[in-house]
This record gives sequence, structure tokens and C-alpha cells, in this order.
Amino acid sequence: MGKTIFEKIWESHVVSTIEGGPSVLYIDRHFIHEVTSPQAFNGLRQRGRPVRRPSQVVATADHNVPTLGQHLPIREELSRRQVEMLVSNSQEFGIDLYGLGHPYQGIVHVIGPELGVTRPGMTIVCGDSHTSTHGAFGSIAFGIGTSEVEMVLATQCLLQTRPRLMRIRVEGSLANGVLAKDVILHIIAVLGAGGATGYFVEYAGSAIRGLSMEGRMTVCNMSIEMGARGGLIAPDETTFAYMKGRPFAPSGEAWDISLAYWQNLSTDPDAHFDQELLIDAASIEPMVTYGTNPGMGTGVTRSIPSLSEIPETEKNHFSKALQYMGLQAGQPLKGQAVDYVFIGSCTNSRIEDLRLVAAFVKGKRKADNVEVWVVPGSKQVEKAAREEGIDAIFEQAGFQLRQPGCSACLGMNEDKIPAGKYCLSTSNRNFEGRQGPNARTLLASPLTAALAAVTGRIDDARDYL
Repeated sequence: MGKTIFEKIWESHVVSTIEGGPSVLYIDRHFIHEVTSPQAFNGLRQRGRPVRRPSQVVATADHNVPTLGQHLPIREELSRRQVEMLVSNSQEFGIDLYGLGHPYQGIVHVIGPELGVTRPGMTIVCGDSHTSTHGAFGSIAFGIGTSEVEMVLATQCLLQTRPRLMRIRVEGSLANGVLAKDVILHIIAVLGAGGATGYFVEYAGSAIRGLSMEGRMTVCNMSIEMGARGGLIAPDETTFAYMKGRPFAPSGEAWDISLAYWQNLSTDPDAHFDQELLIDAASIEPMVTYGTNPGMGTGVTRSIPSLSEIPETEKNHFSKALQYMGLQAGQPLKGQAVDYVFIGSCTNSRIEDLRLVAAFVKGKRKADNVEVWVVPGSKQVEKAAREEGIDAIFEQAGFQLRQPGCSACLGMNEDKIPAGKYCLSTSNRNFEGRQGPNARTLLASPLTAALAAVTGRIDDARDYL
């Protein structure tokens, strides 16, 4: 029997295995940020241990940083302390840090790929659940907890139980106006917020192959939102073209050697998956969430389900979610007014996302009732946006282009959505209070968000293209 790409990478990184139990897995790349690393470094000090391989650790500040006036002292005390601790810990333990003011600073899952630090065939971890983003390059990438962050810093290894394997094939062509974000929101709506729990997902099929690397990262980013341990896509010519020439990508003879290995990273035709799902790309329309988990989403032309359509075991959660959101069962989503539009996060803050939004809003003006924040995923994205004139397009449209960071994806910094306000967001989570106490989050693609910014309401972008 053949092997999946996951099995090939996993088996090549196993140091040892406990019979009937977990394996010691070697980790190629460890990303850290200011939120989940301070306690890990304290643990190293208490044990008198160094970082095992500092050259394989990359640090950046993203979660707590302000996106306006980044060179000023951070106002929120906890955020300021965490960023300062990342600086001092990185200096003490000899770790490369892309902190505030550095030209490579940005969201950890944006800078890894754009710098060429993320590569096919790797094992990659970070103390952040959306580490699965890096799986778009054909790597085993997943989030870990703070104690595991310490374990990897100390040993460059991690004790892990091998997950079950799922393949999701999306076949056919996506309709004009349907983006990668709609694909993954559709998949999560089909499977539910826990439908892939215990699995590592491989995304395949012609529609997946047709996505850009930015689109593939969007899909893999949200694997965790259906309970999966992570998600990956086998590398191909699209992957290699994206990587070539990146600052830390291999070059010269090293590139040729790496490429020869990467080109063989694929799932064998007779490989076995524990579960498979086939989705018709033509059935996917622009998606919007209406509840308090990413699985509570539906097509923009559809209505929120009625209570009779909800399984008995989920009715209580469904009703509470709608109460929190101030929405009604059976209510159409199209036409719902929004107060804020947030374009950013590790899901949709790359230059491709900003280009798409700029192309749509050029010559238009935001609705008077909407405040629009556009937050680039990195200093490199911000620089490109300014060099290409995207900043001028946003300024003329009334959009605010801010500085890089996680921003309003989560209420952990200064960029919070006020209580009771609706935010149409390109981020990955819509939990209660995720964007600020009692904020109401609706997830959508950058195109749907751009349209809402102009019209002031949820609408179908296909009607405007």
C-alpha cells in the first residue's frame, strides 16, 4: 500500500516511538511570538537549559502590537510587557527576532512563507493554533501549547500521537467571485466545528490546485476551525514558483537539491485515508457566518437556518449564538447592516488580498455607517501596498491602512470592536468576545468584506462583478 504525503513527512521525522503510544517527532522550524513564549523561557531558566537549536527558531511580535504608532510605547501594560519580554528573551537565548521596526516584522504565519523560512517537507510548530497555515507548502504544521513550546526550545523535539488522516477533494471550477476563504468556510459548514477532530487533513482536487499560494494558505489556516490538528496541500509548480528567490529560500545548488526532494512529496495513488470527502466546487457560493463558531455559516443568498433544521443536541447552542449575535432563525443574511469591516489577520492579510480589495474599491467610497480597517500581515506587505499605490486607493475610499499585526482578529490589543457592533471580518474566528467584549463577528472573504465596506451591508459580490 502506498503512503500519503503526511505519512512520508511524519515517518522521516520520527526519532523514536513508544510502543502503542506517542512518537518523539523532530521539529525543523519553530516560530514564536510574545504571547505563548514568556512562560516557556522561564521554564528553561528554572531548569538551567539553553535553547537546543536557536538557528531553527524564528521570533516576531504580532498579537499584542498596536497597528497605529508602533514606534511609540505600547499603551496597554500587559501587551507592552509581553513584547518587551520577547525582546529580552530572544537576546538572552540567541534567537533571531523580527520585532517592531524590523523590515521583516509581521504576523508569524505571514512572514514565514514570504521570507522563504517555511518550506515543503518540514515539521513546523508554533504556540498558535493557526500554524496549520504553513501546511499550504506541503509541510506538517500545527499549533502547540506553552509547555510544548518549552519542550521544543529545550530539545528540538516534541512528543506527539499520530493523528488519523482525512482527504478533502474539491473538484471543478469555482464561480467568479468565490474565493479560497469561501471554500474553507463551506467545508467547515459541511463538516461542522468539530467534524475533523482527531484528523490531519490533506486538501486536494482541481479547485485546490487552481488556487494561488495565498489562497492555499487561507484554506490551510482554518483547518483548526473544524477541529483538525492541521491541514496540508502537496507542493507543486505553483509552490516552487512562489518560493524561488525568497530571502531565506535555498539558492543555487541548494535549491536544485531541495527541489528534487520537494517534487517527490505527494500522496501515492493507492494511499489510504481514514475518511474522504468530495465537494463540487460549483456548489460553493460566497459564504458568511452568522453564529459564534466558524461552522455556523451559509451562502450569502441563503437564510439562517430555522430551529427545525437544527439537530436536537445543537438547538440550545444555536439559540444562544443567535441571541448573542442579535439575529433571528430564518433571517436572510443578504442585507444585514454592518458597522465595521476588518480586512486582515493571518488568514487574509497578504498582498494578494489587499490587491483584490483595492481593485474592487478603486473609484468607490465606503458607506458612511461603516468604519474600515485594513491591516497588512507584515512590513513587507505594507511596503508593497505603498509602492503599488494601494494605500492611495484606500485613502480615497475612506479605508484606514494601518501597520502590521494581528489587530482586530482578537481582542488582545488596542484594536477592539465596540460592544454590540457588527464587524464583517476576514479573520478566522467568530467566538463570543473574540474581537472585543460583546462584539459581533461575521466571517467572510476579502471580496465580500470590500463590498460590505462600500454598501454598508452584506451582499453578493457576484452581482457586482
